[in-house]
Amino acid sequence: MGVGTTHGSDVQWLVMNVHVPAVVDCLVLIGAANFAPLLARRWLGARYAWPLDGGLTWRDGRPLLGHSKTWRGVIAAVVICVPVAMLLSLPWYSGMLAALAAMTGDCLSSFLKRRRGLAPSSQALGLDQLPEAILPALVLRAWLPLGAPEILLVGGLFFVGELLASRVLFALGLRDRPY
Repeated sequence: MGVGTTHGSDVQWLVMNVHVPAVVDCLVLIGAANFAPLLARRWLGARYAWPLDGGLTWRDGRPLLGHSKTWRGVIAAVVICVPVAMLLSLPWYSGMLAALAAMTGDCLSSFLKRRRGLAPSSQALGLDQLPEAILPALVLRAWLPLGAPEILLVGGLFFVGELLASRVLFALGLRDRPY
């Protein structure tokens, strides 16, 4: 095969050589981590919604993270991901670390969005999805056979899945906006 050419067999080779169960397990944990704060908000309303940034502002005068990043959300992600990891035959602490990595990615996105002057819950394609998918995938490499192809696949599938799920969650009243 020459440089710059693609063949159907290249895609077939990639699909056959990607560790699909690891990708699925990773996506399940990332999905659980990202869904947990929505459930906690639905069940608890405004209770325990203490902002992670404590209301601090950055030197640009904007919030560090914003009011939508809460301790309740981080705790909910950990509480949900620990048993999910165990159901996937992974150690409990892998679920905890995956949840913390997903929430760290989400906070990184929020921090960068605030620096760009975007409001909490505003959309920034890619920035809203990739850090919270890639960081936990990197963490989960300790327990799952996730190489570069799998991590890229996790990022891509989460990107598309989050955009689709967001519309469904909005229709169900679990999200304030359809993205």
